[in-house]
Amino acid sequence: MTTNTVIHEDALAARSALPIARLDNVRTYYPIRKGVFSRTDGYVRAVDGVTLNIYPGETLGLVGESGCGKSSIGRTILRLEDVHEGRIWFNEEEITHYSDRRMKPLRTQMQLIFQDPYASLNPRQRIGELLAEPLRAHKLSDSRGTAMEVDHLLDLVGLPRASKERFPHEFSGGQRQRIGIARALSVQPKLIVCDEPVSALDVSIQAQILNLLQDLQKELGLTYLFIAHGLGAVKYISTRIAVMYLGQIVELGDKNSLFDSPRHPYTKLLLEANPVSHPRLRQREKVVLEGEAPNPADPPKGCRFHTRCPYAQAKCQEEEPRLDGSLHAAACHYPLW
Repeated sequence: MTTNTVIHEDALAARSALPIARLDNVRTYYPIRKGVFSRTDGYVRAVDGVTLNIYPGETLGLVGESGCGKSSIGRTILRLEDVHEGRIWFNEEEITHYSDRRMKPLRTQMQLIFQDPYASLNPRQRIGELLAEPLRAHKLSDSRGTAMEVDHLLDLVGLPRASKERFPHEFSGGQRQRIGIARALSVQPKLIVCDEPVSALDVSIQAQILNLLQDLQKELGLTYLFIAHGLGAVKYISTRIAVMYLGQIVELGDKNSLFDSPRHPYTKLLLEANPVSHPRLRQREKVVLEGEAPNPADPPKGCRFHTRCPYAQAKCQEEEPRLDGSLHAAACHYPLW
């Protein structure tokens, strides 16, 4: 049985299960304020009509250019951002309009790993205090149990227990990210949003963190939404991949199918522009994604990619395409296959 077949069967199995998180036509807008009185003068459409399922035990990779709305999707799922339109479910419980008070019990089930391991840790707290704080906030253990749990968390992420007496500035970037992962694990979540967790790290350290995330997923049964702009990291860790452009999902499929046979022109251009390591492949003609993404406050009519797409036709300028609902779906009037 080939790897492609295994991945395809995994995707079919996942779709037969109930999703752990579900977005239905979600829109998350940020107001543009101008003038002395900060009057609203429009909205940045960071997430603009996204429907997406995340299944238990999988890693869903989310890729796209900077500013396309990837992080906003993650924060919206966690209800750290208010929803302008649409609905959100977590474990089949609709949480779209939950208040902070109603969300608090669910915070133990969904957590976030931040992009910047230097800015995400309080420099005035020792590591032991950083890891114990979520346990105390959610009243998950007493003092003795908290101390034991901190030791266990440090063991999980491969740091010595003596680390709990040290401050964040005494650690390298990779070690700090391990601490951030330990903090996310402290409340025993089911879903973790990984918001570009390796982009600020050296390449060799990136591999260590990715391997750690995979090991933890197998050991603890975690589900990840892995947000990144580096295609190599996404391919390495993901089960399925969603490609995002200007607030919308334009392609969604298992990783091997998407990398081997992209259906959307934007995905194809992203892959062809990706750096390669093989000397012979370096000599191939490079494809450049021309132009800049349109203003997310005023997206173009029709297909949002038509202003940069080499295959665009008249229909693309008038009619907005939708994901076709297949296992390997593309929002394109003229998909590549």
